[in-house]
Amino acid sequence: LHGRHWMAITGKPLAATAGAMIFQKGGNAVDAAAAMLAAVCTMWDVLSWGGETQALIYHPGLKKVIGINALGVAPTGATVEYYRSKGMAYPPEYGPLAAVTPGTPGGLFTMLAEYGTMSLAQVLEPAIQMADGYPIEESTANSIESQKRWIKQWPYSKAVFLTHPGEQREAPYAGEIFRQPDLAATLRKLVEAERQALAKKKSRKEAIYAAYDRFYKGDIAAELARSTQEQGGLITTDDLANWKVKIEEPVSVNYKGIDVYKLREWQQGPAMLQALNILENVDLKSMGFNSTRYVHTIYQAMSLAFADRDFYYGDPAFPPEEPIKGLLSKEYAKQRFQQIDWAKNDTTIRPGDPYPFQGGTNPFLDLLRSWPPKPKPAENATGGDGMSFDESFRAGTTSIQAADANGWVVSITPSGGWIPAVIAGKTGVGLSQRAQSFVFDPAENPFNVMEPGKRPRVTLTPTMALKDGKPYLSFAVQGGDTQDQNLLQFFLNMVEFGMNVQQATEAPNITSYQMRSSFGAHKSEPGRLTLAESMPDWTRDELRKMGYRLDFQRRTSGPINAIFFDWKHGSFWGGSSNHGDDYGIAW
Repeated sequence: LHGRHWMAITGKPLAATAGAMIFQKGGNAVDAAAAMLAAVCTMWDVLSWGGETQALIYHPGLKKVIGINALGVAPTGATVEYYRSKGMAYPPEYGPLAAVTPGTPGGLFTMLAEYGTMSLAQVLEPAIQMADGYPIEESTANSIESQKRWIKQWPYSKAVFLTHPGEQREAPYAGEIFRQPDLAATLRKLVEAERQALAKKKSRKEAIYAAYDRFYKGDIAAELARSTQEQGGLITTDDLANWKVKIEEPVSVNYKGIDVYKLREWQQGPAMLQALNILENVDLKSMGFNSTRYVHTIYQAMSLAFADRDFYYGDPAFPPEEPIKGLLSKEYAKQRFQQIDWAKNDTTIRPGDPYPFQGGTNPFLDLLRSWPPKPKPAENATGGDGMSFDESFRAGTTSIQAADANGWVVSITPSGGWIPAVIAGKTGVGLSQRAQSFVFDPAENPFNVMEPGKRPRVTLTPTMALKDGKPYLSFAVQGGDTQDQNLLQFFLNMVEFGMNVQQATEAPNITSYQMRSSFGAHKSEPGRLTLAESMPDWTRDELRKMGYRLDFQRRTSGPINAIFFDWKHGSFWGGSSNHGDDYGIAW
């Protein structure tokens, strides 16, 4: 996909069209990204309006990358003791007790107000049309049908999703006009709040924040909290009013002259940066793409980086303070690189000690020595029979990429509130299920223990790369714990092996399960390795001899969406993998 003026890529064709509509009306990349975000939430593209939004924005005026942290927090009453009193070893995968406060509306309003050019009414117009009714696509319709046993437990969800109650198929059919009148009313209330503020001579920015206040402090918040509590959840009006979007400095490392940016350690992104630091110590290109040695090297580097993720990552707003400086140190990476066993897979890799690399002493050496903790009993780990290990490990989300000729670039990995979601009363908003990424036991991760007001450590990880101070790549992928695995390999496909952006999105990747799942019972499967069916027999044999347990899939690249900036010709190259419904439009 080539473009000169703008590019819009996301998880569904109709949502990409929403971005194109905004670009055609003169909006910038932030405006278009906000419209795509609103559209994918309305389409239940493995997320909804009550989920969370994580974004990186390149600001051409400041010539810097800006981070947007619009992840919700554990509500009042969400204590370890409360969940354990219900016989749970972890928060549940589904239901009202899986919810953190909604973050996506605030993230959208903040990005639009601070960095966009259009009104909320303009940006929400495609999503409002869709909420009034759009032809639902097969994948979402079938997801509703397969999850209807859960959906029937929650009255507001049942009313929205099950359009044929009592029939053999209760979910919508593919192509059926799917209507969400409550959500449409909520979106119109937000536009009305903006209109009233503008009528009072408020600025564009102030008027958008008036809509923010109506969602988090007004009648929408009151109904959201009331209906969540009615269905057994914990979110209060104070939780909503006190929550704030954070505009942050991202973290970055330099890999062979390319500056790679990620959000902070409240999500898993720095693990990819750690892996790049480790891999910088070896000549990957000389190994050959997906050779036995290359696969082994990537797997071991990821195992080292993700072991650190599993123990040290959490919300930096809460003590203890994460050792992120040490974790991203090049010298620490050299030490980790030296721990690689080149003859066989090491299933015993554990977190390292980054504290000496930032001039400190590790306060958790006792926990480190006994890590990993013993697995919790499966029967009460999640409070219900949720997704399988493989399903949750690769679970949902979508991604959004946008860029324009004025230099604005946006990379978003929004998520949360996927089907089966609890819909919050007459708001039409599906609640997040992200609380399941917390742990209860400090022995698992002392930085990610549930507390009211705290953000869970999530998997959602947009990425941006700059070269010579200018945008080089903007990319993201859906897929739970596989996200940074896919993104690492995509990046290396381009940087080390010279693939173009479309080839790199579709190239066969490997998947490791050695890290602990961020979902359900937080299991891991050390030594398990998924390869593409195209992998040659001799490579399979060599990897088995090195101790890997292999399984195979036809497509292993994940639904990667990316933009490459061709400064030589003054154009954009778009990539969108053939894994799912992801789609791009450019001009």
